[in-house]
Amino acid sequence: MKFLQLAAIIIISLATTQIHAQENKADLTKLVSYMEGAYSSLAQSEADTNFLHITLDMKQIWLENENGAWLYVEQTAAWTPGKPYRQRIYHLQQLDDTTFTSSIMSMPNPKNYIGGHLNTEIFNQITPDSLTALEGCALTLIYKDEVFEGSTEEGACKNSWGAASYATSIVEISPELLYSWDQGWNDEKEQVWGATSGGYKFVKNDTKKK
Repeated sequence: MKFLQLAAIIIISLATTQIHAQENKADLTKLVSYMEGAYSSLAQSEADTNFLHITLDMKQIWLENENGAWLYVEQTAAWTPGKPYRQRIYHLQQLDDTTFTSSIMSMPNPKNYIGGHLNTEIFNQITPDSLTALEGCALTLIYKDEVFEGSTEEGACKNSWGAASYATSIVEISPELLYSWDQGWNDEKEQVWGATSGGYKFVKNDTKKK
């Protein structure tokens, strides 16, 4: 009887381990589904005046391109709609069942693509080889417990905005929330721009998610 009980415990344990392993696997489709959408930091800005009301839009483009996945990203201060202060294309690639990279790309003549998340056909005017990767600024993302977490390598992402010499980024991506903490640092490792108490919390707005 004890042998049968022990065997049952082992079988249940192995099954639980296998289920947990499956739950902690992801693919590019899942990562894109988490990231794609329209976001806002309104709730955070109302709760803490140290944070501004920023909108964030991300939409997959170049669906037929098989080299990973591509997302157009647009960040805008809520009080200046239609005038984004940051436009990028993220190139997502999968390394294994739990590890992904997000390379940050700039595009030529970004003003030509304002609002591109609402009309992705506009990106047929350019191709991936016309983009410029921001060297050292790629994020490595690890999937665990339904969340993608990652960061840049410290000191690798060169940045000359203000008095900075490099920038760092930390992100956490869940189905309805994107946490992003960008900071600029000088050569003495003193922070010179970006939030100091934590990152921005962008909540996905389902009414805009098309």
